[in-house]
Amino acid sequence: MKLKVGVTELEYNKSRQIFIADERFECIPVPSDEAQLSSAINNKGIKHVIIGAEKYQNALYKALKGGSVIARFGVGHDGVNKELATNLGIFCTNTPGVLNNSVAEYTISLLLIAARQIISMANDCKIGIWQTRIGFELMNKKLAVIGCGPIGRRVSQIASCGFGMKVIGCELMDLDIELVRKEYGFADITKDFNEAVKNADFVSLHIPNNPSTYHFINERRFAMIPEKCWLINTARGAILDEIALYEAIINDKLSGAILDVFENEPYIPADGYDLRNLRNVVMLPHTGSSTREACDKMALQCLQSIYYAESGDYSKMDLLNKDLLYKI
Repeated sequence: MKLKVGVTELEYNKSRQIFIADERFECIPVPSDEAQLSSAINNKGIKHVIIGAEKYQNALYKALKGGSVIARFGVGHDGVNKELATNLGIFCTNTPGVLNNSVAEYTISLLLIAARQIISMANDCKIGIWQTRIGFELMNKKLAVIGCGPIGRRVSQIASCGFGMKVIGCELMDLDIELVRKEYGFADITKDFNEAVKNADFVSLHIPNNPSTYHFINERRFAMIPEKCWLINTARGAILDEIALYEAIINDKLSGAILDVFENEPYIPADGYDLRNLRNVVMLPHTGSSTREACDKMALQCLQSIYYAESGDYSKMDLLNKDLLYKI
């Protein structure tokens, strides 16, 4: 009899054929709500789960047994309580690497949307307004990439080599700057945010969400960003102070913003600061990694980590809580 793996419904539907075809496990679609997911684990005899970006804080971990896997279908794992999981002997994994290209290509598409005012013109056409708007080319424009990990590097590569943009990276970790420049097209890399965004036409965010980056883009840093600039966020919602963004937009301190991620998803506005009411804010439903190729790779990688856990081959897992290995 196959072991049962619960897959939250959204993620199951993103790569249904992969989950159906897997010969090692019986993959079962389950609710994403933590209480309902926990009930499904108990009622259906599920040992492992594959989850999306929702926050899971308590009940999920208590429903699982030691040796189970919580596999994050994606990279960001701020919704996973890794400390509690470790204490209960539960493995936590994610899927690094496989979605880099999808998110990077998506980010570049958002730069083009901003540069050519595509959303505004498309909406105009639907209501009978036939009016061209003047955009601008990406060539020779300055892009500040905040976070020079794998996705930020790929964004730089496409922007610099494909569009002739000048890309300045901002990264706090030590890097081999000359190597990164050569391979990914950065004109320069700095640890100074103010220096990175100086005279920028676009600022693109590619940093993780953790306590040190919460509201990283805040009122103070908005004051450093040029008024002509567009802000692009395909990283995590909580790294951006949405109230500070609202204030920057309405006070003409920023040309606009395109957001694929939000502090609360679906988006919940703060009282009096509803980004949906702003003409030059484009909002999208966290879809940066949602390509067929990336979704199938994420599904396969989640299942492979579960297989390695069952085989006792823990070193091959994409583990987020490696401290658990010292307890085995």
